[in-house]
This record gives sequence, structure tokens and C-alpha cells, in this order.
Amino acid sequence: MALNSLKNLVFIITVFLSACSFAQEKQKITIEYAGITTSDPEIEDGALIFLRDDSQQVHFIHKGVNLWCDKAVYYQDQDYIEAFSNVNMKQGDSISMVAKYIDYSGKTEIAVAKGDVVLTEPNSVLTTDKLYFDRTRQLAYYDTSGKVVRDSSGTITSQIGRYYMNAKKYQFTKDVVLVSPDYTLNTERLDFFPDNGHAYLFGPSTIVGEESNIYTERGFYDTNANTGYFQRNAKIDYDNRTIEGDSIYFNRNKSFASATNNIKVTDTINSSIVRGHYAEVWRDKDSVFITKRALAITVQEKDSVYLHADTLMVTGKEDHRITRAYYNAKLYKSDLAGKADSIHVDHKTGLTELINLSRFSSTDAFSTARKPVLWNIGNQMTGDTIHLISNTETEKLDSLKVFNNAFLVSKDTISEDGYNQIKGQRLIGLFKDNELYNVDIIKNAETIRYMRNETNELIGIQKSKSGSINIQIVEQAIEEVRFINQIDGNIFPEPDFPRNARRLRGFDWRGEERPRSVEDLFKDDPPLVLPKISGLEDYVPPEDFIDDSVAERVEEAGKATPNKPNKAAQNLPKEEDNKDSEDNKPKKEQTVQPKVDWKPKTKPAEISEEKKKLKAKGGQ
Repeated sequence: MALNSLKNLVFIITVFLSACSFAQEKQKITIEYAGITTSDPEIEDGALIFLRDDSQQVHFIHKGVNLWCDKAVYYQDQDYIEAFSNVNMKQGDSISMVAKYIDYSGKTEIAVAKGDVVLTEPNSVLTTDKLYFDRTRQLAYYDTSGKVVRDSSGTITSQIGRYYMNAKKYQFTKDVVLVSPDYTLNTERLDFFPDNGHAYLFGPSTIVGEESNIYTERGFYDTNANTGYFQRNAKIDYDNRTIEGDSIYFNRNKSFASATNNIKVTDTINSSIVRGHYAEVWRDKDSVFITKRALAITVQEKDSVYLHADTLMVTGKEDHRITRAYYNAKLYKSDLAGKADSIHVDHKTGLTELINLSRFSSTDAFSTARKPVLWNIGNQMTGDTIHLISNTETEKLDSLKVFNNAFLVSKDTISEDGYNQIKGQRLIGLFKDNELYNVDIIKNAETIRYMRNETNELIGIQKSKSGSINIQIVEQAIEEVRFINQIDGNIFPEPDFPRNARRLRGFDWRGEERPRSVEDLFKDDPPLVLPKISGLEDYVPPEDFIDDSVAERVEEAGKATPNKPNKAAQNLPKEEDNKDSEDNKPKKEQTVQPKVDWKPKTKPAEISEEKKKLKAKGGQ
């Protein structure tokens, strides 16, 4: 009984070893069609030479890969093929590679193709002079410059490139250029997914089109939809406008861009700048919409004009821009300030309109506070609507018009609560060197004025009514007042003039609202809360083609023939050619790209013992 058990055990072991041997043998390269077979002792003892015949090419199969060629040298002991002339290698139904020459190791499953190499997959075609293909990792690599053509949408060229077949991802480095019918993209590092046309840009990059130029140091571009998302010093040049921001979205088909956080839109034609923290730009409509601490700056040689509101809109062609500021709009320059519910500026005509809210009635508690107000030097002007006209050539104030309920107020120079006041239905003012020098109050004019002599002693308080009033102002003080069609008027000693009569109906001194600096424009704004830009995921450095797993496979392949050169190592790329230079390595960045499955086992600087052995054995 014990003898029978022993026999059974021996039989089982024998069958198992035979099966393992058979399985190992099945993993070797299979000669499907040999054509003409010969040998040549000058090549290597034991090597077989196959030549095609008139009917078909030499055909080999290995683990789902088919290889055809006109001539092949097969090194049986190393399970290694050198294929020459019209070489075609296919993996499944989706990947094919043609070249003048391909060598392939059945042990390492690495192919090296040379001469007019063309790798075709369902959504792109890669051409190069030399290509390395690791079937185990499904990784193709070139370092002698290559070109990828994606149907009819464009081509990508680079000095170094990788194609990860499982992830269906290209990774290009060094002198990367993507050319499409609509634009040309230049960058140093580009990840590209041919299935969906998604491109991820790393480092200084430009996208130059017929109607726009884009610069970014970190970005994403959908080449199918013609949309992009850019970060890190991102900017877009639209003809005469430049948009900058922490984050920019771009739609080429709609000629549209939006930006978030720390935005700057520069109009080079009209010398103006718009800032804020959210903006939309429509190129075809020549319009800019900006909000969140929105600020428009009209750049002038000596004194720029600043306009702030909750929302700003700039519309119109470059020769006729119009700026609209609405909701708590404020205007500031060194000698002029204004405030209104909305302010409209016509840059061609030089007309600035300060407009009241029409929805507020005269009985509304906010109506007075929201009336447009304009300050020039020491004068305050209010009314239902104010027009300010500038000379577009000299960039100086020319005139102003106040419509309905016009009110001109200036604080008396000495008394604590004395105010010079003039009111009427309309006001027309003239400027010289940006200072108000002539004012006409038209219809139902009233005045209260503090009269002083040459030594500034108070003579009395004048109160009068007339059809119209003309006022001459010298050195910011009223020099002369002319009453036209005067109805009544008198000068009262200060003690005889009741305090409750020292204000005209509708008087509203708003000096505390006056912006006296650019910073003052924002003092009434609610706290600014900016959205957090999560950004794009981390850049994934390219894989080393000769990584630890490749080094182990190559070393293992040479163990069966220790006295012969290891064929599996002879044409592999040198390690130093396979890495990015230190200057080309990216800083840590944020991206939205899909993650790559492969993770390196060791740091790039760590060279395994297997790699050292590979070099010592003559790996090229």
C-alpha cells in the first residue's frame, strides 16, 4: 500500500513538472510561418534565419502579439528575434507598429523599433525614428523626436514622448508643439489623452490663435470642445485687451473667457485697466463684465481716474468704449470725486453720467442719500442726474450739468457749521485747469452765502431768491454773485439770522462720504470672501523606461546564456537619456488630470544593483 502511494506521488510530480515545462515552452516565441529557413555560422551558432517566400512574409506569434517581416534572425537559446524589412507588429485588434527593423525579446517582452516607425492606435498615429515598447507595462517611449497625428484635429511633436496604453495617455516633454487648424500650442511638458482630446500643460506654455494668444504656466485644454482652464500667471490677449487672473476659463468657439480672483483687464487702445475678482469677457460683443471689488482705471498722463462699483461693464468697439458702473458707484481723482447709484462713462465723447435710482420715490428715506453727488476741490454738487464732460484730448474737465434739484454747497472757511448754498432747477458749471470757475443756476435760484471782507471778517449772511444766478469762483472761493431777475434778498447780521433758517430746503452736506484716496472707494464694501481655487492635481513625472522591473527582466533573460552577450539588453536606451534634466523638472503643481496607475518603486536618484549589472554586461 505504501508502495502504491509512492508511485502515485511520483506520477503526480512527473505530470506537474511536465505541465510546467509545457507551459513555459508555450510562452516562447512561436514560428507561425517560416518561408525559407537557413543558418549562418557568422551570425551566431544556433541562430536561425528566416526569409519570406513568394506567398507571404515570415510570421511569429508571442502572447497575443503577431509579427511579420521579410527577413528574421531568431536566437533560440535567448528567445530573441531580429526582424528586417517591412516589419509589422500587431497587438490585439487596436495596436499596430510598422518599421524597417524591430528586435523583440520573448523573455523581457520588450521591442525596439527603428527606421520610419509608425505606431497606430484607434485615435492617433505616432511616427518617430526609434521607438521602445515594453509590453509588460504597455509603455511606448521615444527620445529621438516624434510626431503624433490625431485624426484631422492636429499634430503634436516633441523631442521625448511616452504612450501609456492602459491609461491611453501620451506624455510629451521637451520642445512640445501641438498644431491644429485654429491654434498652435507650445510647452515643455504636455499630457495628452487621444480618446477625449484632453491636454494638460506644465511649465511656461502658449496657445497662439488667429484671434487670441494665451499664456499659462499650468493649464488644461480640451482640444475637442476648444475650451481651456488656466492657472499660474495666466493671461489671454484678445486683440487690444489682455485678461489676467489666478484662474481663467476660455471657450474658443464662443470667443468667451471668464476669470476668478486678482483679475486685471487691460485695454491698450483706450489706456484703461479694469480690476476685480470675477470677470467675463465676450470678444465678439466687445464687452467685459467684472464684479467683486470692481475697479476701472482710466490711465491719464498726470492724474488717472478711478471708478468703483459693485459691478462694472465695459462695452463697445475700441474706438467707442462705454463703461457702466452700477450699485453704489464711486468716482475718484485727485481733484474730483463722485458718488451715485450708477455711473456711465462714454470714453469717446468724454461724457460721464452720474445717475440716480429711478425706483426710489421722493418720499423714500434713501432717496436723498442715493442722489448723485460730485465734489470738486471744496464744492459739493448734487442733483437728480449729473453730467460731467471732459476734453478727450487734453484729459481735463470741461464742464458739468446738474439736472433737477441742483444744489451747490461749500463749507464756510471759518465758522464751524456755516455753509454757502446755492440751489435751483438746473446747474451748469465750467472748468479751467480742472477747477470750477463759473456756475450758472437756472430757474428758481436760491442762495445763502456767508459774506466776508478782505480780512475774512464776517459781514453778514446773505439770503436771496431770483430767476437765475451766475457765480464766479476764484481760488476755490466765490468771488462774485450775479442775481438775474431777483425776487428778494437781504444781508443779515449773524446774530439776527435764525439758525433754523441757515439751511435751504433739501440741504444735505455729505462730506463724510467723499472718497479722498483710491482706498476710500472700498471703505463701505462688505468683507471680501474669495472662492478657494482648488486647482489641478499634482504633475506626475514621466516613468523611467529602464525602471527596476525592466532591469530585473533583462538580467533574468541573460542567465540562460551566461557566456553570450545578453541580446535583451543590446538596444535599450541609456538611463541618462531617459530622464528629465534637473532644470526641466517641474515644481509641485495642482492639476485635474486622471491619475496614472504606475508608481515608481524607488526614487529617480536610486540606481539598483540590477541596473549596474545591466550596464556592466554591455547594455546600450
